[in-house]
Amino acid sequence: MRLNKFLSEAGICSRREADRLIKSKKVTVNGSVAIVGMQIEESDDICVKGKPVKKENAEVLLLFNKPRGIVCTAEKREKNNVIDYINYQTRIYPIGRLDKESEGLLLMTNQGDLVNKIMRAGNFHEKEYTVKVNKKITKNFLTHMSEGVPILDTVTRACKVRKIDEYTFTIILTQGLNRQIRRMCEYLNYEVVALRRERVMNFKLGNLKRGEHRLATAEETKELNESLKDSTSLSFKERANKENT
Repeated sequence: MRLNKFLSEAGICSRREADRLIKSKKVTVNGSVAIVGMQIEESDDICVKGKPVKKENAEVLLLFNKPRGIVCTAEKREKNNVIDYINYQTRIYPIGRLDKESEGLLLMTNQGDLVNKIMRAGNFHEKEYTVKVNKKITKNFLTHMSEGVPILDTVTRACKVRKIDEYTFTIILTQGLNRQIRRMCEYLNYEVVALRRERVMNFKLGNLKRGEHRLATAEETKELNESLKDSTSLSFKERANKENT
């Protein structure tokens, strides 16, 4: 299999991050520096930053209620990194991100393909948030948020927005641009005061306490797999290349 796929399935990181590690010459195969795109056998001696890597057998999927201040990274130099905070017995990493000042549902796993299928914008999987802003919400604000806002050299995808009270609304996104909700609000001259992710696809935050985590149930996993059956782990570019070969 491809080296980046092996590293993601071994619970090291996502495929994209694996390629970054390979490019920075932090991965070796049988004692030689690895290259992006290379094929390997599971019997090969594979090391990341000098440490041997073995593929995990048990698949893990956690729901974690991330507190504010915790950073969605596996980088050990970040003292508030999510990996050290959870301190799970199996190597896991986040599916996507919640910025440092946001809180709520974060999925954690050691399944690389699962990360890619959930994260690919082309798969249109839903993520739901509750957001509090610094001034009263107007009809014009709700309309612009739902129809699309120009940020990061694009226009955000149309989405569902519902007012809860004068300062709070819920929003359901099917894409995950960097700090998307905060940037959308800023464009409309609003500032986010609090942001909490309530749901990722069929996984709900529910009554999971802040800072705690739990394993996904068999029922949740079954429903997830049903939702993902037509999803791809390939990017738009990879999908196009595959279709043209």
